[in-house]
Amino acid sequence: METFILQFIVFFLLGGIQIGQAELQRHTFIVKEALYTRLCSSKNILTVNGTFPGPTLYANRGDTIIIDVINQGSENITLHWHGVKQPRNPWSDGPEYITQCPIQPGTNFSQTIKLSDEEGTLWWHAHSGWSRATVHGVIIIYPTNGIKYPFPKPQAEVPIIFAQWWKSDIQAVYKELIASGGQEIISDAFFINGQPGDLYPCSKNDTFTLTVDSGKTYLLRMVNSAMNFILFFSVANHQLTVVGTDGSYVKPFKSDYIAISPGQTIDLLLKADQTPNRYYMAAKAYNSVPLLHYDNSTATAILQYSKYSPADPSPPLPNLPNSNDTNASVSFTRNLRSLADENHPINVPLNVTTNLFFAVSVNTLPCENGKACAGINGSRLAASMNNNSFVLPPIDILQAYYKMIGGVYGDEFPHFPPFPFNYTAGDLPAKLLQANRATEVVVLEYGRTVEIVLQGTSLLSGIDHPFHLHGYSFYVVGSGFGNFDKDKDPSNYNLVDPPLVNTIAVAKSSWTAIRFKAENPGVWFMHCHFQRHTSWGMDMAFIVKDGNERKQKMLPPPPYMPKC
Repeated sequence: METFILQFIVFFLLGGIQIGQAELQRHTFIVKEALYTRLCSSKNILTVNGTFPGPTLYANRGDTIIIDVINQGSENITLHWHGVKQPRNPWSDGPEYITQCPIQPGTNFSQTIKLSDEEGTLWWHAHSGWSRATVHGVIIIYPTNGIKYPFPKPQAEVPIIFAQWWKSDIQAVYKELIASGGQEIISDAFFINGQPGDLYPCSKNDTFTLTVDSGKTYLLRMVNSAMNFILFFSVANHQLTVVGTDGSYVKPFKSDYIAISPGQTIDLLLKADQTPNRYYMAAKAYNSVPLLHYDNSTATAILQYSKYSPADPSPPLPNLPNSNDTNASVSFTRNLRSLADENHPINVPLNVTTNLFFAVSVNTLPCENGKACAGINGSRLAASMNNNSFVLPPIDILQAYYKMIGGVYGDEFPHFPPFPFNYTAGDLPAKLLQANRATEVVVLEYGRTVEIVLQGTSLLSGIDHPFHLHGYSFYVVGSGFGNFDKDKDPSNYNLVDPPLVNTIAVAKSSWTAIRFKAENPGVWFMHCHFQRHTSWGMDMAFIVKDGNERKQKMLPPPPYMPKC
């Protein structure tokens, strides 16, 4: 891998207070290639400050973070602040060719990260190619000074970030995926805080260990940065209490395990109430597709009591759900409910003015130049929303929209599938497999109340899809297996305390309904957070127009946006 350095100079501004340059706190982050030895092999990977995962950012609700990104490397890069709404400020959101051109080698870009009502755990990651495999880190957002958590203060707070690891260079994995037209090569391990755990060779001495005191409670701030899999996680002999997800609080509920999607964050409390000993924490992939070859290994970390006998036997492993247990994944997600109390009110949109129905599918395309690709029957694998397989434009959509540059994108993304069918039938005709390739967006008037039904299909056997919407959190008002019934299913919506999230898994052969109010002007990306599906085209973008009031209008661009 070529030497690649990025430097971040980070400033924290107290939310809501005008402060001068002399009062800024300054932090320097350096992203560079570092030698990493895992699984009995060594390779250079892209890291931040020589660490993997990257540094954790700390802020308070409503703060603003100014980040100067200096690219001293030889490859393009962008950075996305996952779950940060960036009110009126899409210029710093980060997805390449959506809100900005990549930061080219030898150039720099200052990003303004505007926090609003987010509170809890979010994360940051690269949003160019497959670089996020190693370029990512946690964002912890505390309540406003003087405000307490809606649960007893924990003894300590511990970031836990999951990742997916390949012995091969990640850019080579990405290039092979594109060249072959098939799936990526199988990853070699899953990681917990940069380590696969001592079930793998070469990691026993470096396995992440959390030391706890008996009777104390710990807040685990969990992020799934894995590229292509929902993960099951559990702690042997310990019950978990879920208290938050995606930067918002939920009604606490107890569970023996969690299911966490790529892009999702979950906050949970763990009480050290067992016999002082050592216990495994473990994570493994959930895979709903029998024919999909995947990494069926288990990553581990250690929960270690501060006063335990070294003579105790080996740590017990937790009982995780089976890798194909769809009900376990769905049941966990359906337990999420907004806290919705006096101090944490919610505002579920009730009067929908824009209804959208997106059928999400894995598809095929003809292989180029008459060659055989690695997809079904020699085809190239693709993915789509309403049969549109998204194509990244040559310049970013935000720039084209703001400067009224024609020919970059179209505004005719279909609001409904172009040809409805029995989306979850067991035997669908092959003619439904082929997708169209185009760069189309949905344009929304400011203030519209939007409901999107995300309908999974069984094309190519179907699979789960964790969807992420930039610039917004949304309420998950309903979900169910099979085909969505517009006449019956809305009567069962939860409009009282639905979870407020930025990422939601649409289970295999199922539908999920989400709602949000289009009150954040700009260009905002929506995509499946399985990286292979994003690369295949399961993406689209919204353009939300300015409103009439000054505070309803998009901010002007910073003076030095990256150039294509």
